[in-house]
This record gives sequence, C-alpha cells and structure tokens, in this order.
Amino acid sequence: MHYVDEGSGPTILLLHGNPTWSFLYRNVIKELQGSCRLIAPDYFGFGLSNAPSDFDFSPSSHASVVKDLIERLDLEDIILVVQDWGGPIGMSYAIQNSANVRGLVVMNSWAWEASIPQKLFSLVMGSWPLGYMLQTRLNLFARKIVPQGIFHKEKITDELQKAYTEPFPTPASRLPTWVFPRQIRLSRDWLRAIESRLHLLSDKPTQILWGAKDEPGFRPVEMRRWQSHLRSHRTEVLDDASHYVQEDRPDRVVAAILSVIQRTPR
Repeated sequence: MHYVDEGSGPTILLLHGNPTWSFLYRNVIKELQGSCRLIAPDYFGFGLSNAPSDFDFSPSSHASVVKDLIERLDLEDIILVVQDWGGPIGMSYAIQNSANVRGLVVMNSWAWEASIPQKLFSLVMGSWPLGYMLQTRLNLFARKIVPQGIFHKEKITDELQKAYTEPFPTPASRLPTWVFPRQIRLSRDWLRAIESRLHLLSDKPTQILWGAKDEPGFRPVEMRRWQSHLRSHRTEVLDDASHYVQEDRPDRVVAAILSVIQRTPR
C-alpha cells in the first residue's frame, strides 16, 4: 500500500474516493506540511498501490485496510478528512474509534443507504456487462467523470488528466473503478449500519465543505443529512466547486482543516 506521510504536528488523515488517489490532496499537503502531519493513502488498486490477488475492492474491505494502516502507523488524535467514498470508509473507522478522532472535515460524500439517483447511477456504471465495459475498456471514470466533476475547467490540464488515467493502464487494473459504483447498491447494509452509529460523532468539531455544483452527484440534501448527524458542524457552501472540491478549492480545504485544529486545542 502506498501512502504519503509528510510533515509533523496534528495528525490529518486524508481519504479519497473513486477513481482518485493521494494526488488529489497534493495542494493541501504542500500548504500544511510545515505545521501538520498529513497521511494520504492510496486504497488497494488505486494510485500507486497494488492489491493482493484475492482482494475484492469492496468499501468495507478498503475500510479494514485503512484501519490497519492507522494502527500500524500508531496514528492518534486524528482529524479525518473525507470525500466521495472516503466518507463511508472514514466513518466506518470513526464510529468504532471515536475516542481517537479529534475532528472531521466532510466534503461531497455520504454514509448511508444511497438515494434513488445514486442507485440509478449505480445501475448503469456498476452494471454487467455495460458498466463493466465502460470502466474496464474505456476507463470512463478516470477519463471522463473526473474532468466533469471539476468546476474550474482551466485546471483540467493534460498533466492532471494523465495523473488520473495512468494508474489504470489495463482493463484488469480498472476493475476497482467498476466495483465502487456497483457497491453503491450492494453495500446497502454496511452503509445503513454506519449511519445508525453516526450519532457517536455528533459532538466532534466538524467542518462541512460542500461543492454546490455537484448535480446530480451529491446534492444539498446530502449536506443537510450530514448536518443532522454531525451537530457540532460549521458549514461552507462553495458556489465555485463541484464534486472534487480538493481540485477546485484546495485553499478552502486547508482553511477547514485549520479551523478544526483551532476548535480542538491540545
């Protein structure tokens, strides 16, 4: 498993989604590495991480690996930063280890049974054989969906597109990007179980940072659901950000992390 581990200070764990990797947080890491310890893993099969031959790429399995990483690195007093699939993967750890979570930064994500639009997305992108072919043959998520999820189109350079497509050079390597949309439906019970325990995090200082241009991906209704669970939240809605907030407004991600640090003096 590849992960970035930079700087010293408060521990910040940065979790990505599909089909991204630690590269997504590069600008956040550059800004904060002088004052924080920033850990950004690449899930098995993403970025620079390989995967065991028997790994199933389900979100619950990714969550188990993240938990193992936290324990192996002996990470304590964590500020958890999540987006996309990082939401349920990170919250899976947080609800079981709330005493080790200092605070939360939540971007466009969810941690409960999928909505009808999300299930429809799953039915297409995670289907067999159509969705499978779209992901494994065309590398659709990395080639098309990532650029569509960035509001500031001037940031979509050849270098950026290469960074997100190169981790998936072969049809076999793209399998994880198909499993994730498929699991939107298949992980229903796991997602329900996470939501049932989100109340354990209601007192954690939280910054909700929401890209407003993420239709039809993660709408304001998902933001309000986070707010209902995480009562100690402060929310910032970004009118110039879409799904990949880290690409559109890394400066606000930095500000959100610093706000949690300030709200949780040690």
